[in-house]
Amino acid sequence: MSHNFNPSLAEEIVAAATIGFNILFSPITRGWYSGWGSTPEERQRPLPGDDIVPQPRLAATRAITIRAPASAVWPWLAQMGQGRGGLYSYEKLENLARCDMHNADTIHPEWQSPAVGDKVRFGPEPYPFQYVRAIDAGRTLVLGSAPGETKTPASWVFHLEPIDGGVRLIVRSRNGYEPGAMNTLIWRGITDPIFFVMERRMLIGIRDRAEAQLAEIRNYELGITD
Repeated sequence: MSHNFNPSLAEEIVAAATIGFNILFSPITRGWYSGWGSTPEERQRPLPGDDIVPQPRLAATRAITIRAPASAVWPWLAQMGQGRGGLYSYEKLENLARCDMHNADTIHPEWQSPAVGDKVRFGPEPYPFQYVRAIDAGRTLVLGSAPGETKTPASWVFHLEPIDGGVRLIVRSRNGYEPGAMNTLIWRGITDPIFFVMERRMLIGIRDRAEAQLAEIRNYELGITD
């Protein structure tokens, strides 16, 4: 069975409008969207990768419940990145920025073995990327700036926490951009509001793919076909 989990054009347009709203009102809304979907305990708990940016100037912890086991979610995380499985977000908006992003709707075996030191790209050269800094297969994927980077350290952590009936996907980003009024404006006033809209859709995209795949497997085992 084939699926298309990408947002519709109308949803992409709404997302673009939401980005504009967030940029205008981020001083008011940031307290909400920086913790979207997460609990106070999830926001306060330490996670692997926190040490990459021990004193962040910008941080967010967001989460979503996925009604599937970690084993059904991990493959989607393992294949993330431009030139691989994409980022499961607003593909049209990403490609408007020439990110050349193509979201996978199936699991690709050839992308299932990420290794420490691999690059996870957000677009073709010379677009930014992060390195795979640590892996606990099936549980935690830690992305971040290059080891030893002290000027603008950054981390992006994906952590799966089993719960009854599924898993919590907790995502934490930390940024240690250089101090200064212009950097603060760029990162807090522009980049951060955009990142929230894109990351929120990413979490939803991962959830929808994992749950749909699990449903297909269960239907197959029960002999149910469309």
